[in-house]
Amino acid sequence: IQWMLNHGFSLLKNPILRPLETIEQRDALINPDGTEAEWPQADVIIGNPPFLGDRKMIGELGEEYVIRIRGLYKGRVPGGADLVTYWFEKALAQIEATKAKRAGLVATNSIRGGANRKVLDRIGEIRQIFNAWSDEPWINDGAAVRVSLVCFGNMGTPPILDGQPVTAIHADLTAQTLNSSPGGDLTQAKRLAENAKISFIGTQKNGPFDISGELARQWLKLPNPHGKPNSDVLCPWSNGMDVTRRPSDTWIIDFGCYMSAMEAELYEAPFFHVIEHVKPTRLNLRRQFHRTRWWLHGDPRPALRRAVADNHRYIATSAVSKHRLFAWVDTRILADHALIVIARSDNTTFGVLHSRFHELWSLGLCTWLGKGNDPRYTPTTTFETFPFPENILHDPAPDTRYSAIATAARRLNELRENWLNPPEWVERVPEVVPGYPDRILPKSGFEAELKKRTLTNLYNQRPAWLDNAHKTLDRAVASAYGWTDYTDAMPDEEILRRLLALNLARAGQSPPIAKKPSQECPS
Repeated sequence: IQWMLNHGFSLLKNPILRPLETIEQRDALINPDGTEAEWPQADVIIGNPPFLGDRKMIGELGEEYVIRIRGLYKGRVPGGADLVTYWFEKALAQIEATKAKRAGLVATNSIRGGANRKVLDRIGEIRQIFNAWSDEPWINDGAAVRVSLVCFGNMGTPPILDGQPVTAIHADLTAQTLNSSPGGDLTQAKRLAENAKISFIGTQKNGPFDISGELARQWLKLPNPHGKPNSDVLCPWSNGMDVTRRPSDTWIIDFGCYMSAMEAELYEAPFFHVIEHVKPTRLNLRRQFHRTRWWLHGDPRPALRRAVADNHRYIATSAVSKHRLFAWVDTRILADHALIVIARSDNTTFGVLHSRFHELWSLGLCTWLGKGNDPRYTPTTTFETFPFPENILHDPAPDTRYSAIATAARRLNELRENWLNPPEWVERVPEVVPGYPDRILPKSGFEAELKKRTLTNLYNQRPAWLDNAHKTLDRAVASAYGWTDYTDAMPDEEILRRLLALNLARAGQSPPIAKKPSQECPS
């Protein structure tokens, strides 16, 4: 009805909906006895199924119900998929059983990636997507989301994507166009064994462990009964906005991965804060670890800590952001789960990650979130699939072998840092804990201007010096790939085609990556 009104069509208004005796008010997925719900036979299936993200399903539908439907559809719908994907699978089953010919369904645009896309992968294997709109605004009662509209089943007509004829529509709702060369289906990209155990999601708090820098500095001066300092369990903390905007001077209480309550309580002020503010939020959570180890972070990420322990810095990027930005972070700063951490300290890796090639790859394999439709970066789909220039990740001295990349990356970072924190505008104050990163404070009169100096604002403007620094970096990375024909004008499609070919060639020589086991307690 919204679409018709917006496109000049008239409607019957008395009433808009006429009596429909065939509508049944019942669960479309599962029967009361636990068996799969049956759908009536029809020529076509058209619908706008409920949008409910994977992480919200238990809270909205109840744990028992979610466990039942995930068990019932196991092997057909991934456990981490959104609720809407079950309607896609059901419609496909109807078509396979010759109880329908075609289906056209609406989903959030996150169906194009991650666990959700597995359902479209399955549709592409059995049938075909013949018409789709990959990313459209959807506004209803003031709520704005981005949606994908997907039609699949028995073809009969040439495929059309976003209103344009194409040769084929891929599961991520991109397409091989009529004039493009084959080989650009990024859904075929594989995770590479050589990229494993390098990128990590930051720590998950599951409680208000974070405190202001001002309060932390007060606690750092306090004595404890065992004679140890509070700096053992207090450290600066960083999330996505600390990278894309200005550092927030937030600290966090961190008793590590395995400290007992008897050990933790000897750090009096931090432990009392956790008892008062964190413990009440943890006693009724689902996971036993969260309830019984309430003084520890919900997921302290021991593997991440081990990976960065021997380095003085790591590379971080906000999991969701408008621009794919990477920044250096001091190892003594604990990363939040809103950051993706790459456990590398060399300029060469930093340079490749900030090149045009990795940015295109990450945009091609990411999912999209929020009203801003911002890309989401993940360790698995966007990092572990990316084919770096040969052996960079395991070269003991990549900055020497690929000196042009290292030099260009170092220059890019220096220029950005000088823009973010002009020496004339800031002063660097030593932290109260020796060895911790200096605090960067605005000089008097420059407070307002310094607030505007963020990486997001810089890349929104993209001044000539920044653009040229990136182009210099891109040429150095292209040379490392051996692409002697590279120019700034090389089409994005050609770059992605080459990267995909490299990914698939390496995947054929790599052993499969084992799935991580599900664990109740982090290890």
